[in-house]
Amino acid sequence: MNLRSHFVCSLAALLFLLAAGAAEAHKPSDSYLTLRVTTTAAAGGVRPSGAAVIEGRWDIALRDLDFVLGLDADGDGRLTWDEVRFRHADIAGYAVPRLGLASGCRLQVAGNQVDRHTDGAYAVLLLRGACQPGAPFAIDYKLFADIDAQHRGMASITVDGQLQSLVLGGDSTRFVADSEAVGGPVPGAGRGASGLWRQAGDYLQHGVWHIWTGYDHILFLLSLLLPAVLGKGWRPASADVLRVVTAFTLAHSVTLSLAALHVLALPSRLIESAIAASVAVAALNNIWPVVRGKRWLAALAFGLLHGFGFAGVLGDLGLPKGAAAVALASFNIGVELGQLAIVAAFVPLAYAMRSTWMYRQVMVKGGSACVALLATVWLLERASA
Repeated sequence: MNLRSHFVCSLAALLFLLAAGAAEAHKPSDSYLTLRVTTTAAAGGVRPSGAAVIEGRWDIALRDLDFVLGLDADGDGRLTWDEVRFRHADIAGYAVPRLGLASGCRLQVAGNQVDRHTDGAYAVLLLRGACQPGAPFAIDYKLFADIDAQHRGMASITVDGQLQSLVLGGDSTRFVADSEAVGGPVPGAGRGASGLWRQAGDYLQHGVWHIWTGYDHILFLLSLLLPAVLGKGWRPASADVLRVVTAFTLAHSVTLSLAALHVLALPSRLIESAIAASVAVAALNNIWPVVRGKRWLAALAFGLLHGFGFAGVLGDLGLPKGAAAVALASFNIGVELGQLAIVAAFVPLAYAMRSTWMYRQVMVKGGSACVALLATVWLLERASA
């Protein structure tokens, strides 16, 4: 097998593995952790400086908890309120130890709720706790670490009014407040230019992570790029790719901004269903071409829908007060950087293989058929969720 054949096989394997992974988990596993740590001194209390109160909530997807705890008691594939309510103690017993606090701090579940995010129902653990005077505040996030290496915790942690947003999981599981954070201000966190840079970096990381784990967004983009290199020289192919990527970027940036700033809102079920439909349409167009030379128009039109999808995730994270514009811009830049990384990895290989039978038939036709089938399953799931 020559070098070109190896590249073709690698490219085919990449697309099919992506589709296979997406089939099992088209929405990556996330939880949303919000904690507020307030020292009694900072709150005007009378206890010794350094004593702290912890309050917050932890939203964990019921589908993930069902996988590890078997919440669906009757096995009918549907979770009821009673099935969840009877397992509140088990949910708390499983989750809280996996949010390891530093010695001297304790945390307990003060209440339970169920809430709905853009991707389904979540168990909500209302948290309350305290740190002893002088005890450092730190957490070690290990939720689902033993069963899902891709799981991430989207955390917003406020220490004496200073907010930090971060992604916990994988190789980055610990958050440690600065030594003065419990009983004093967090140096550089939320103050002045350095605080803004930290916020920008955190939300940029959120944006990159979301596009890299957003299988529907990736497959939509790849479906548009698959035929972009066919029968063309490097310059025409590059121009076609540039038009598609630019149109998609402009479109989803507009609706992401409008939705995140609460200027425009649409029902999440409608948006998620429409995004699945856009993936199916883009893939089917590669098999039975209707739009040939102006795929950038499809990227522009459907990109508006995908922007609402990005905004749903950003809405779950929240925008920090006083830095909303920075957080929004950083999240969007992160999405674009993650998207460009995907394009940069895919397009050169696709261009090198464009004239082979395997690329034209296996990648473009076969790959698009798999993507269209998968997107149709998503559409049915989301429309009837």
